[in-house]
Amino acid sequence: MQDQYLNSVNLNGQTDFPYLCLDVKRGNSIPEPPGFRVMHWHEDFQFIYVLCGEIRLHTLEQTITVPAGAGVFLNQNVIHLVLASPDCHYKSFLFPELLISFYPGCPAARHVKRIAGCGQLPFLPLNPDVDWQQRILEGLKALSGVEPRDPLYPYRVLVLLCTLWLELAQHLDIPEAPQSSVTLQRMRRFLHYIEVHYAEDISLGQLAKSADVSKSECLRCFQASMGNTPYRYLIEYRLQKAMGLLTGSALSVGEIAQAVGFHSQSHFGRLFKARTGYAPKDYRRGSRAKRP
Repeated sequence: MQDQYLNSVNLNGQTDFPYLCLDVKRGNSIPEPPGFRVMHWHEDFQFIYVLCGEIRLHTLEQTITVPAGAGVFLNQNVIHLVLASPDCHYKSFLFPELLISFYPGCPAARHVKRIAGCGQLPFLPLNPDVDWQQRILEGLKALSGVEPRDPLYPYRVLVLLCTLWLELAQHLDIPEAPQSSVTLQRMRRFLHYIEVHYAEDISLGQLAKSADVSKSECLRCFQASMGNTPYRYLIEYRLQKAMGLLTGSALSVGEIAQAVGFHSQSHFGRLFKARTGYAPKDYRRGSRAKRP
């Protein structure tokens, strides 16, 4: 069912070294991947290391806070959202399982599959008070300092990733399967409905009906899973789609506003500037100026 949700594709996924390091500071990500600030999923594993401030990691079932000096491991194919405090600075490291499986048919790959295939382990908070987790955090700090211009950059990254994974593999106990979550099942249906119909007029009643629940239950599910309302999530989702069209299409601002579900270009412009700090035309101009 994961293909029904927004897939945040690894920006380096089609290169000869599909490892991606994101530097996220004060709400801006360099580079900015698809799905930033909306619920999304990706096929990659992800480590996050918080340098200052704090982040809140939302999945469909849980929310945790990760403070400075701590981190989190996020498994493959987990629908999630990362929100950061205004002063937050964190590094995010994404990589596919092939990078730590050594070679096709390698016996070591089973230690990757064991964790990757565990539906009961969507994420793991990394606590500096736990010795082996502190070693992972030290590795993430080292990883954040690896210079891409270093001729040995890929080798240094691979060595560190495999060292981090070894700590996980030798200390991680796979938990028993929990009971199924009704809220999780309903949220999957809500988010799929938004994914398909975001450009249309969506009422709370229509969204609730997509999972055969009441309006109040729809609101409760969003609040419990994301700490947000369906309306605010829908607006954020539309703005995220608009960013992609501004940087990747020749459509006018008015056409983009209509394409993502806003009837008023001025209303779209106000929301977009409140979200990014830029008017849509300025955002497009700045994005083009950054291209090599």
